Amino acid sequence: MHAAGLHSLDYAVFFLYFIIVAGYGYWIYRRKQMLNTAGDYFLAEGALTYWAIGASLIASNISAEHFIGMSGSGFAIGLAISTYEWMSAATLLVVAVFFLPVYLKNRIYTMPQFLRERYSPLVATLMAVLWLLLYVFVNLTSILYLGALALELAVGLDFNVAILGLSLFAIAITLGGMRVIGYTDVIQVAVLILGGLTTVYLALNMVAEHYGASGIFSGLALLREKAPSHFHMILPKDHPYYKDLPGLTVLIGAMWINNLNYWGCNQYIIQRALGADLGTARKGILFAAFLKLLIPVIVVLPGISAYVLYSEGMFQTEMTDAGGTVKPDYAYPTLLQLLPIGMKGAAFAALIAAVVASLAGKANSIATIFSLDIYKQYFNKTAPEAKVVQVGRITIVVSMLIAIFVAPQLRTLEQVYQFIQEYASFVTPGAFSVFLLGMFWRRTTAAAALAGVLLTIPLSAIFKFFTPEIPFLDRLGWVFLLIITLMVGISLLQKKESKMVEIDPKLFRVEPAFVVGGFIICGILAALYTIFW
Repeated sequence: MHAAGLHSLDYAVFFLYFIIVAGYGYWIYRRKQMLNTAGDYFLAEGALTYWAIGASLIASNISAEHFIGMSGSGFAIGLAISTYEWMSAATLLVVAVFFLPVYLKNRIYTMPQFLRERYSPLVATLMAVLWLLLYVFVNLTSILYLGALALELAVGLDFNVAILGLSLFAIAITLGGMRVIGYTDVIQVAVLILGGLTTVYLALNMVAEHYGASGIFSGLALLREKAPSHFHMILPKDHPYYKDLPGLTVLIGAMWINNLNYWGCNQYIIQRALGADLGTARKGILFAAFLKLLIPVIVVLPGISAYVLYSEGMFQTEMTDAGGTVKPDYAYPTLLQLLPIGMKGAAFAALIAAVVASLAGKANSIATIFSLDIYKQYFNKTAPEAKVVQVGRITIVVSMLIAIFVAPQLRTLEQVYQFIQEYASFVTPGAFSVFLLGMFWRRTTAAAALAGVLLTIPLSAIFKFFTPEIPFLDRLGWVFLLIITLMVGISLLQKKESKMVEIDPKLFRVEPAFVVGGFIICGILAALYTIFW
């Protein structure tokens, strides 16, 4: 496909965004000079408001893997891919009520710290290493690859130059610590949503005009008419992409395990809320849940629109690679090329905002785990906090350099979003098992947790390679059940209580405003799944 490039007005819009984000970040850094402690640098203790926490959760989560990868899955599969976003909204409510109070009550900074206090240093270190490998070689690299791919396809920027530019921008934000990340993420999310809605508006109008109609609502109605198979949330067994989204598993099965682990036991995400008091953190998570409902509108509808137009003979060249293979991940960049002057700059800025915010959040979490759970635990136990912060900054640069070299290797993948989900699921069953039992069953022992951590990848690999017909979400569920059963058995055989983190049941109570917000979200989800079943 060929990129149309940017007009000077588009560049002006983008550089305005860049100047605002960079300037605001620097102002926050200079105004809040409290970065000499690890708690402040990695968590911004007490500094983030609920709207900053909620925005940062979304900015860290939404990246090129959504704009490019999920939009590509929208092209290939349809609205069903939205289940990752809409079920996440429900998951966030569970995390806010049950997981967050445990972390805050025990002053947890990192997920390995929780495992170290609940089980043993060995369990914590093994999981820390697994997370670091996953974050660097799967998440960070895929975000960087998809961001660079989008810039190459949409505006003609050299792929390697794009990787370098995105990395430098993300490093500049990340080195300022969680305060800078948290508050600049508010701008990033605003740009992300406004720019994303611009692309949706264009896509739906284009569909409407192609069929002689006008207006975005006509375009939406035509999408449902022309691509009815793309508007089912629950896929039947004979669907070609059933293995990616296996029927009811996405609603009442292993999707819950996947999401609860991601939102409740993932340093990259939960870190945003660990520096706040319980009330503020819960409000932030509720805000993020509402924002989550909007994401499929921004990223999936453009993919379905591109599919309908492609089926009508448009984008035949743009949607294929040099070998003539249809590439679903080209859908969003193709639509970006067609935006009018000025609007393309806004959409371009939205894409960059998503990529950079996610890179910054991931790099900060990598630095947090390495500095506090590896360096301070094994290399320099008496290191002053200023030294720990310095090591964190070095870790950010090193991890980004690794991603720069690895990211180009992902060019061979068809749908990168599915690649991320599947290979992250190798770690998910063991990680979630040790957290779930560690929080809510006193009898769980360190030996049981160690078995869960050690078996998660081997069991997942055995299922993948010897039963390839099983969808990866179902595989995740079976591995989770096996590990839970094994951990319970080991713990009962040892006949002793393990050390338990402090839990205050009173903290599980929520304010009336949270209950109302939660009911609204659940009502919206029930309506969506009923309409698009």
